[in-house]
Amino acid sequence: MNAVTIPVTRLLDSYRAGFFPMALGERIRWFSPEHRGILPLDRFHLPRRFARVIREGSFHVSINQSFDEVIRNCAARDDEDGNWINNEIIESYCSLYQAGFAHSVETWDGDHLVGGLYGVSLKGAFFGESMFHKTTDASKVALWALVERLRERNYHLLDTQWLTPHLERFGAIEIPRAQYLELLAESMQLDCQFT
Repeated sequence: MNAVTIPVTRLLDSYRAGFFPMALGERIRWFSPEHRGILPLDRFHLPRRFARVIREGSFHVSINQSFDEVIRNCAARDDEDGNWINNEIIESYCSLYQAGFAHSVETWDGDHLVGGLYGVSLKGAFFGESMFHKTTDASKVALWALVERLRERNYHLLDTQWLTPHLERFGAIEIPRAQYLELLAESMQLDCQFT
């Protein structure tokens, strides 16, 4: 690894305390928003048109097969909010992946990676970091697969950090920091296994 990295222990301690990092330029900043986006696993909503995409099986999904490729595709996105994934973030989350805490969900069309997401699993919480798509609906399939996996493994919290109109369509909501920290503390009492 060439870039400076955030130590794995610092990242995990930060998530436990309700903080996450983002790069602003070349500097890493830590955030714990006053209002936090979460996707309640029991309220996940599949829009009717998208449910048809799932039934048709146009894509196939894998777990942790191309973590590096997923995070680099997320970093390459051209967002209206700017890019907050720099080399330090990439290298840090690759270290977290190697330590077994960061995970990716990949969406494939044949042999081509067309979408995916990555995040951090800690106890009963999954902290969604970023997603990308090269083909319509590919990132949505990854999100659906993530929610199914978290439900099967009895996770308590899916943290989306911020509430976006895209995530809101699937049932994401915004809650005050104090309520989020309560959910986080409850999640840290569980022992869920992502893989």
